[in-house]
Amino acid sequence: MSRIAATFTALQARGRKALIPYVTAGDPYADATADIMVAMAKAGADVIELGVPFSDPMADGPVIQKASERALARGIGMPQVLDAVRAFRQRDERTPVVLMGYANPIERYGVDRFVVDAKAAGVDGVLVVDYPPEECEAFAATLRGAGLDMIFLLAPTSTEQRIRDVGRMASGYVYYVSLKGVTGAGHLDIAAVADMVPRIKQHVKLPVGVGFGIRDAKTARAVADVSDAVVIGSALVQLLETRERGNVAAAAADFIGGIRAALDS
Repeated sequence: MSRIAATFTALQARGRKALIPYVTAGDPYADATADIMVAMAKAGADVIELGVPFSDPMADGPVIQKASERALARGIGMPQVLDAVRAFRQRDERTPVVLMGYANPIERYGVDRFVVDAKAAGVDGVLVVDYPPEECEAFAATLRGAGLDMIFLLAPTSTEQRIRDVGRMASGYVYYVSLKGVTGAGHLDIAAVADMVPRIKQHVKLPVGVGFGIRDAKTARAVADVSDAVVIGSALVQLLETRERGNVAAAAADFIGGIRAALDS
């Protein structure tokens, strides 16, 4: 059983919902990523999504775009992302890590090399925004062969066929994008999420996490009531970008701790 599957199984046995924060590797400080990850895990994060910086992040709103730009300006690429995971694993062997990003950095690094190195670094899953299921069967099979989970996105516009395709290929969990648009944008319609999650679960026998538009504890709790996991990114990235190096990890812990308390209340 993968670390992701084991985490969700344990949470479900305790009647808890998963909290999945997203941060961009190398932002807001090149040497702070592992510290931030450790702090979030201690504060109650169940899975950590670590963003791989990319120059053209098509699904990301301005907050995460700027985070990628800052990280790239500091020389953060795939080798440095994997270094951050290794540093995290030296201090935390339990919390799953999912790399979230785009196809270009993986293909430039080399797909087979990426899978081998990601596994060795301690990565548990991969979410590639611009790899739809029909275009990545070989990649998904390679990940499965290495014991890594392939996480897919679903959206309000996803067809029944797309949901079935994702259900056939995905492992770990699926990430439901609750809004039509980019990260951090728009108004979250909880009723629409509540309608969509059961549709997804007809074809996907995995936990469903919901993200995009979750900015505070109240919204996170409302989403948790109708899903298996809450994914929160832009609000956290925006908070951290204003913090000094010496307190950035503590700020992440405070934020995650507040969301965790809301989910458990």
